[in-house]
Amino acid sequence: MADRIYPGAGGITTARAPLTAAEVAERRARGDANVIESRTSRSFGEIFRANAFTRVNGIYLVMFLLILGTGYFIDGLFGLLIIVNSVVGMVQEVRAKRMLDRLALLSKAPARVERADGVSEVDVEELVQDDIVLVAAGDQIPVDGIVLDATGFEVDESLLTGESEPVLAGPGYELKSGSFVAAGSAAFRATAVGEHAYAARLAKEASEFRKPTSQLRAGIDQILKYVTWALIPVGVLTIVNQIWGHAEDWRNAVRGLVAALVPMVPEGLVLMTSVAMAVGVIRLGRRNCLVQDLPAIEQLARVDVVCTDKTGTLTEDGMRVGAVERLADDARIDAALAAIGRAEGKPNASMAAILEYVGDAPALTVQTSVAFSSARKWAAVQCPATGAAAVESWVLGAPDVLLPEGDAVRTRSDALAAEGLRVLALTRVDAALPDPEASGDGLPAGLVPTALVILDQRLRAEASGAIAYFAQQDVGIKVISGDNAAAVGAIAAEAGVPNGRDAVDARTLDPDSAHFDAEVRARTAFGRVTPTQKRAMVHALQGDGRVVAMTGDGVNDVLALKDADVGVAMGSGSPAARAVSRIVLLDNSFATLPHVVAEGRRVIGNIERVATLFLTKTLYSILLALLVAVTAVPFPFFPRHVTLIAWFTIGIPAFFLALAPNTARAQDGFVRRVLDAAVPGGIGAALASYGAYLTARAVLGTGHDTAKLTSSTAFLALVIVAFFVLITVARPFRPWKIALVGAMIGGMLVAILTPLGSRIFDVDLHDARAVLIACAFGAAGIGVRYAARALLRAVYGAVTRRRQRREAVAGQQ
Repeated sequence: MADRIYPGAGGITTARAPLTAAEVAERRARGDANVIESRTSRSFGEIFRANAFTRVNGIYLVMFLLILGTGYFIDGLFGLLIIVNSVVGMVQEVRAKRMLDRLALLSKAPARVERADGVSEVDVEELVQDDIVLVAAGDQIPVDGIVLDATGFEVDESLLTGESEPVLAGPGYELKSGSFVAAGSAAFRATAVGEHAYAARLAKEASEFRKPTSQLRAGIDQILKYVTWALIPVGVLTIVNQIWGHAEDWRNAVRGLVAALVPMVPEGLVLMTSVAMAVGVIRLGRRNCLVQDLPAIEQLARVDVVCTDKTGTLTEDGMRVGAVERLADDARIDAALAAIGRAEGKPNASMAAILEYVGDAPALTVQTSVAFSSARKWAAVQCPATGAAAVESWVLGAPDVLLPEGDAVRTRSDALAAEGLRVLALTRVDAALPDPEASGDGLPAGLVPTALVILDQRLRAEASGAIAYFAQQDVGIKVISGDNAAAVGAIAAEAGVPNGRDAVDARTLDPDSAHFDAEVRARTAFGRVTPTQKRAMVHALQGDGRVVAMTGDGVNDVLALKDADVGVAMGSGSPAARAVSRIVLLDNSFATLPHVVAEGRRVIGNIERVATLFLTKTLYSILLALLVAVTAVPFPFFPRHVTLIAWFTIGIPAFFLALAPNTARAQDGFVRRVLDAAVPGGIGAALASYGAYLTARAVLGTGHDTAKLTSSTAFLALVIVAFFVLITVARPFRPWKIALVGAMIGGMLVAILTPLGSRIFDVDLHDARAVLIACAFGAAGIGVRYAARALLRAVYGAVTRRRQRREAVAGQQ
């Protein structure tokens, strides 16, 4: 083929000259390969640094060194948390990384490249400058390039430019990586690869590709910010009180200082969040589910409506031609079907079934063709005519698009579609195909139906069970398909979608209409939906405050998948669909989706549980330290007491609770709910411990001989309230939760009542008065917790009502 120069290509040659192996090697050696740093997770070195060199570990290390200087080595048991925090986090993240890397490798879409030795599939990273890349409908453009040859080639650049209409791209057109093929096929020559490609530059500038946000992470960061503000003044007061207020014994003063400061840090909150997320990734990975970004797990917990495509999602991947109803005595019907099918660079499921049906049948000679697109819903070829006309056109597509309303053939096709069958009409006309760039639908006038192609599509065996699960969990289902509305309704009804039979023909819906949003909310099944309408439906649901998961597999789903809160693509779907989705179901099983949603709920619900435990500890530690500093008394606890409480009332149970089943849908307001649960518990525990300590000092004495006894009294009062908080967090009870709480209480009793345990942990409860005081204040602390919670809720309710009244007044004005 001679070289061709196109002005629009900037003077770049469009010669089709495949590279030789030597030329490929030479370009790779000089760095002109499509190598982009793209990882599913952090490197091993980054994982180590992120988990070992943390602010919490730094604080604990300083405190640990201070305790070692006093010689009270048992009080340094909290130093084990440095190792535990680091190792547990690293192990879980490494496991998750390996799972993600393996699944990402399975999910990679290869690129088809033409080189001197023929056409082959290679990894996208193996493309080099000047390679000839072959793409077809559903493919994402991997590198920048210049189109050499094209057949009905339409490129959708909406992910990059925001333009919703696909561009008809002929030879010389400059392609940008990151766009995708909406229809047709083409060969293009790579002009920019790797970091020089458009998508790579765009991502580097953080222009179009958004970094997923996490409400959970933001909430935890906000809580930690509150804690930090409180830690600074309280920490300074504690240092002054313990070091300068009790300078007669610097070692005990340091012990009191460390015992006061260590529990203020919610050391396990970030760790448990990371572990829960990582375990969620691992569990989903075992179900062949690739999570492409971790915040997607969090969003899954909030999903309250699932929008799903029909073909390939609710129905099985493959189709087959069940019958061809021949409406005209024309021997060229099979040849026409063969010509239309073979003109497609990458046949969709319907075209693949037709090609299988016609087999090796000879095809009509094709002069020009129009590839199938989801927006048009038809494909066509123009051939030399055998009769008086110069040319003839054959068009294959949706009967309700090609044929007028009231046509007998269209009525027949509607009846078949109502049975859940997919029906295509083959039509012909003695005329040329209109200019594809002309206005209108591009269809030639006077189409005559010659055959109905009836395709069998079977409901996935697991689809009904998945739909039933979502109904039980109060998650709405919307079936959104480009297929005939009657066929969509039949499949939706068979799957058990509520009111699915009453499907809406989306051609009657205008996204700009005032009634569009209401119709989307009210109905559950939609047919003849265009890609832009799918996206508009997602936006309508989000505008109603819904958290939307969108599932799909085709190029027509890409826009909606990208804009949904959670895009879920089938593993066998188009590369473009997989690229924009946050989750990929590699086994193509719709039944995996309930497990995906359940895993998100489990992770987020349990993080909220353990956050309550850790923040309760932080709050009672801050309050107790403040009370002690203001009243200038010695801190009641030793570091080993704090460690013991943390083990049995927080650390060990939190680990198990973070991994427990949890089906409750996550709601907004994470920070408020956690503080609502933690603040009353923190107040009750602090007042119980402080009150028991002061009473014990008054009753039992303040001398050196009774210091251990008074400290143990405060310790026991705090333990009683802390276990009560654990019991409330563990609800609703299950046998394993009862066993867990029982084991923690048993472990604590062994630690403080046995001779060895009481000696190691410096606990003395031999005086019955100490036990009575502790129990009385422990009970009082539980009562304070209830009173504080009721007061906080009343205050919050009053503030909320006042804000609502102000908003109502502002709205009226």
